[in-house]
Amino acid sequence: MVDMTDYGHRLSFGLSLTPAADAFEQAQRLARRADDDGLDYLAVQDHPYQAGYLETWTLISHLSASTSRISFMTDVADLQLRPPTMLAKAAASLSLITGGRVQLGVGGGAFAEAIASMGGLPRRGEKMVAFTEESLHLMHQALAGGVVRMQTAHHAVTGYHAGPRPPAPVQLWLGAQKNRMLAVTGRSADGWISPLNIYVPPEEVPWRQQLIDDAATAAGREPSSVRRIYNVIGTIGAHGEGPGLNGSADMWAETLSDWAVRLGFDTFVFWPAADAEEQLSLFTSEVVPAVRARVASLRGQR
Repeated sequence: MVDMTDYGHRLSFGLSLTPAADAFEQAQRLARRADDDGLDYLAVQDHPYQAGYLETWTLISHLSASTSRISFMTDVADLQLRPPTMLAKAAASLSLITGGRVQLGVGGGAFAEAIASMGGLPRRGEKMVAFTEESLHLMHQALAGGVVRMQTAHHAVTGYHAGPRPPAPVQLWLGAQKNRMLAVTGRSADGWISPLNIYVPPEEVPWRQQLIDDAATAAGREPSSVRRIYNVIGTIGAHGEGPGLNGSADMWAETLSDWAVRLGFDTFVFWPAADAEEQLSLFTSEVVPAVRARVASLRGQR
């Protein structure tokens, strides 16, 4: 048997929607189709300093009104441009409105100069890490309801009564790739969102998973309590070279199954590198059911 790092979570699958203003109508079509076809998540990146991009929360809120089942996730919301208490309030509100169809991917903010260009305070290094971990604690408090307080060098929250409480848990999944933020994930987040497979390739995943596990254990948490989400760019049925994972639907199914049972991912967010509507159809009809079947078989063999 191949050595496995499988945390045993139910598999889930999502589609990344570009927030480009000129792709809005396509995003609407894709959202409805993903909802109809049984995907679990629609994911939207957060780069508001891009002039051609729609504001992420506005887009998610609009699309939630035209779907009935699928959940939404920020992939990932920039905490340095979105005060954590207000982001938690927005997530709880939308969760209540949609019947619990919201999860929050968050990050410390990768582009300091762009953050500063919008008037944000561009924290870097240790300050950014500390700010992010404190933000996670604040948001957990706020999402649980009750009085929220924190007085530190990074936050001055003097006590407000948080609410409404969401009807289903809103998890906080942290986008991270370097050591200190991965350790924060293990200690304080509900899940890890890995950057795209072209930025964190599969061979670089195991040591990151181990770092998260070690930090979780040191904090008195079960490593299996931390969800693991992989953003995967590529083309199904591609001919020739392209970014990320390229090949037949069967190759995709075999690869994602391996990444689930060997690397420990439970959620895959598909970023189509070719025609998104055609790729979505292949993903939902051929890849997703095959991955579910393969992983169930592999788990049964252990």
